[in-house]
Amino acid sequence: MGASLQFLVSTTGFMFLTLIMALSLLPHPAQAITRHYEFNIKMQKVTRLCHTKSIVTVNGKFPGPRVVAREGDRLVIKVKNNVSNNITIHWHGIRQLRSGWADGPAYVTQCPIQTGQTYVYNFTVVGQRGTLWWHAHISWLRSTLYGPLIILPKANVPYPFLKPYKEVPIIFGEWFNADTEAIISQALQTGGGPNVSDAYTINGLPGPLYNCSAKDTFKLRVKPGKTYLLRLINAALNDELFFSIANHTLTVVDADAVYVKPFETDTILLTPGQTSNVLLKTKPNYPGATFLMTARPYVTGQGTFDNSTVAAILEYESPFLHSVASMKKLPLYRSILPPLNDTSFVTKFAKKLRSLDSREYPANVPQKVDKQFLFTVGLGTSPCGQNNTCQGPNGSRFAASVSNISFVQSTTALLQAHYTGQSSGVYSPDFPFSPKNWFNYTGNPPNNTIVANGTKLMVLPFNSSVELVMQDTSILGAESHPLHLHGFNFFVVGLGFGNYNPNTDPQKFNLVDPVERNTVGVPSGGWVAIRFLADNPGVWFMHCHLEVHTSWGLKMAWLVLDGNLPNQKLLPPPSDLPKC
Repeated sequence: MGASLQFLVSTTGFMFLTLIMALSLLPHPAQAITRHYEFNIKMQKVTRLCHTKSIVTVNGKFPGPRVVAREGDRLVIKVKNNVSNNITIHWHGIRQLRSGWADGPAYVTQCPIQTGQTYVYNFTVVGQRGTLWWHAHISWLRSTLYGPLIILPKANVPYPFLKPYKEVPIIFGEWFNADTEAIISQALQTGGGPNVSDAYTINGLPGPLYNCSAKDTFKLRVKPGKTYLLRLINAALNDELFFSIANHTLTVVDADAVYVKPFETDTILLTPGQTSNVLLKTKPNYPGATFLMTARPYVTGQGTFDNSTVAAILEYESPFLHSVASMKKLPLYRSILPPLNDTSFVTKFAKKLRSLDSREYPANVPQKVDKQFLFTVGLGTSPCGQNNTCQGPNGSRFAASVSNISFVQSTTALLQAHYTGQSSGVYSPDFPFSPKNWFNYTGNPPNNTIVANGTKLMVLPFNSSVELVMQDTSILGAESHPLHLHGFNFFVVGLGFGNYNPNTDPQKFNLVDPVERNTVGVPSGGWVAIRFLADNPGVWFMHCHLEVHTSWGLKMAWLVLDGNLPNQKLLPPPSDLPKC
């Protein structure tokens, strides 16, 4: 080879290598990846409040492991059931676009995973980022089977707020000394209300305000002059919770994994199922004190409840003190929470939540509505049965309903029955558009409090825009009900007290920047209006996230039909879908 040709070859190679290196430095689209997790469902002995019991866990951890993904990633989570209970896992707040088989509610989208069996939940996170969570979705097993599901923005996409120094999940739960499966089983047998929890927990720990619990306290150690992102999750079974940090202000930046217009508050309210990201800006200098982070219930119903307070401790890293003993001598400040029944605070807080509605994160509120519905939500009764006396009102059984229909759980999966065309005898597609019998919902209740029973679905054509008003009733007492819709986010366009007025109330709807979320509290003695686009084919559960009300029948399901195009149809079921 001549010298000139050699020079040409080596020069060309060098230029090619330089070009490759230059291209690698250019910004390129964020790569979505597949992330694999293994969930081994196993029993684990856990001690809280000096009480040891064997609980159902994932991988022996309580709370369960953190699942982390980026927007656009695919999650493949293999769940192996090693316990005697049937198991399903719900990925709370994940849209599950066309992947309803992975949604998780037992006998709605799947049959449970039986002892010794395995099921792989396979889904892609599309257009979502923020804090969500996963939990068991069968009976009351989610009391111990839950954990954070954290969706980071795509690589190199910043938060629409100041980048935090550190991110910390804070998950609220409830601890029962007794077995929760026995508690709900006994309540359903007697028709009465179930026993309440013995403590609330923060990251699985009840904290120092309970007897025999000081050692089981979550401590958040912070540095002065930093901003921390707290990822708050209410995983409690039956209680809405107020949360506050003594002598600190929180900035709310996200609700149910959707960015909101930031606002400052001393106290947060979260219903079971709701999540929120808040910024905690620490004091600029070492304060020479420690601070309680506390949560306690917001209560509207007439039943018994766990009237206790969970506490964690906010500790500043000290430039002077290094021993635990010297830290204990510091002043301890307590947070002030609203009164237990402070509906006024709850309403004001709800009205502060507004979608960010920026160019990058618009609020695509349906402006025109194809389908309008009014559902009542509330309690009621069922007859006790022949020759029996039950422990519900006037010797009856407690029940709960949507539009006076107490949902009867099928013994087969509704989604499978729909997909295979074998729905006859499984469900009926005739859920009522509005109540058959109108009455003064929030006034004196009717004499007849007996609910009807049925497995009825509301059918929606693909891509129809829906407006749903959910009206609380005063039957057995007005009460706040946190309603969770699977498969969708919705916009909370209005809320009010008393009976919804279809002539005047819509004039006050916010159709510009309403908050977008997956779980909303129907106000006690009031109503809430939501809008969503039915762009996700499948069967989608909607239920009260107070587990006792779900057990009593405050649930229903939507059937969204396939669209005409291939990408508007439900995908076929996976081969390992559990059988009933």
